[in-house]
Amino acid sequence: MARLHDVSELDCIIFTFYRLSIKIVCILWLFVWKPFFDVLDDLFMNKAGLAAAVFLSSASVMVLEIAAARLLAPYVGMSIYTWTCIIATILAGMSLGHWFGGHLSEAESTRVNRYLAILFGAASFSVILVPFVLRIAAPKLLVDGAPFLASISVLTALLFFLPSILIACVTPMITKIAIDAEPNARGRTLGRMYALGALGSILGTIAAGFVFISWIGTAGTIQSVATALALMGVAFAGAARHKPTTGIVLALLIVAAMSAVLGRAAFASVCLEESRYYCIRIVDFADPDADEARVMVLDHMGHGINERYDPTILHSSYVELTHEIVKQRFGQTPNLHSFFIGGGAFTLPRRWAHHFPNGRHTISEIDPAVTQAAIEFMWFQPHPSIEIIHRDARQFLQTKPREPLFDVIIGDAFHDISVPAHLVTAEFAGEVAARLTKTGVYILTIIDNRHEPAFLLAQVRTLSKLFPAVEVWSDVSQTLSGERLTYLLVASRAPTSISKMTSSHFSNRVWIRQNLNDIAGRLSPNDVPILTDDFAPVDRLLRDVSVFGN
Repeated sequence: MARLHDVSELDCIIFTFYRLSIKIVCILWLFVWKPFFDVLDDLFMNKAGLAAAVFLSSASVMVLEIAAARLLAPYVGMSIYTWTCIIATILAGMSLGHWFGGHLSEAESTRVNRYLAILFGAASFSVILVPFVLRIAAPKLLVDGAPFLASISVLTALLFFLPSILIACVTPMITKIAIDAEPNARGRTLGRMYALGALGSILGTIAAGFVFISWIGTAGTIQSVATALALMGVAFAGAARHKPTTGIVLALLIVAAMSAVLGRAAFASVCLEESRYYCIRIVDFADPDADEARVMVLDHMGHGINERYDPTILHSSYVELTHEIVKQRFGQTPNLHSFFIGGGAFTLPRRWAHHFPNGRHTISEIDPAVTQAAIEFMWFQPHPSIEIIHRDARQFLQTKPREPLFDVIIGDAFHDISVPAHLVTAEFAGEVAARLTKTGVYILTIIDNRHEPAFLLAQVRTLSKLFPAVEVWSDVSQTLSGERLTYLLVASRAPTSISKMTSSHFSNRVWIRQNLNDIAGRLSPNDVPILTDDFAPVDRLLRDVSVFGN
């Protein structure tokens, strides 16, 4: 009996609390919410308010699209495939949303306002969920051996298809309200709303690209979009003057706000810094033989491993191979003149400042934030022999006279499937060749398939038009395993005098000069194009790497 008595008392407490809550809600409705919603009704349910809603919703879609690319970059990089999947997903969502919104707009005006409030609230909630879904889905989809294009397509759809549908639904509905409000100016109203939607898309793109990402980061941008959608949801809930609708919208926004606060880890950026070009990360390099070493990761790919106390140790095989080839060709030349296309962790410039201290090493690194990260976290120390130019390498070379300036030009600005096409063409190779000395060498890093590497062979064919000797080198251990390979392309007037090299630091590291016929397989020279500024189908040539993600 005592237990039943306790339950009864608890019921009384709950009932009393419920009655008190109802009274508080009624008081708030009469003295706070109702006047607030009246103001919102006056602000939004007129020509200017409806125009603002269309403008902001259109801007939100484009801000989300730009943020999507940066959000995905640490997982899949920034390639034409990433952008294609994002744009296709968002356009598909918008198409379905416009169609669905057109059907909903046929309802009576009061019901349309309710739909708009709920759609804006749901859109805000779906945008807030994006980082959570990304953290859960990305590790499951982007696994070794999984088809890359299929994985990125599914991941993009999971993240951005629903928000695109929900945001796009509102435009035809708001347009219908505006047309009904001005029945004698239907054409002008329709044109005005279309123009505002386009203007919102333009300014949203500019704001995301030039302001939001650089100043508040991707997570802040996502939260800003969710907040803008939430405010519009509250505005239309006020205009609807329908308590169940208001309750649904507030519930969605409360859950969204709680998710953002309680799930701060999901919104925490994985980047050390989000620059205008990259998501920059620094991670520890686990090696029992290294006292202290770190890896610089740009987007999804490592771009250099530096040891703190010994810059002479080059952990990346292709970086050490580059050093060994230059040593073999130039010996202990104290005044080597080199030009680097891309700086990254500045691993090799750091090494050459030690090995060729009286030389001149010019590095064209397009992103100042990468250079700063290398100085602050990768133990790169500026040296009198090193000059850093924060500019596109091709633009910089074109400002220099076409005369022998460099003994070595190093091309290391590629991100596996993301290759700057303007740096692989015959025209660019001509700019390189014109500025090399007679004994100079152009060394290019390329990632491609182990079997029938179409892009590599196209690059060989392109360089062969300008250089009498074009060689392909690779690490023996890498040629025996895996489907992708890091090749070193060496172009010059004369071939390297040897065809095999052994590492001076790692006893099991051996490199050989590849026979092109062996790696070409069924491909013949005519199967791959000469790459030009007019025609450089890099993405097609790398399709096997992209599709299968090996």
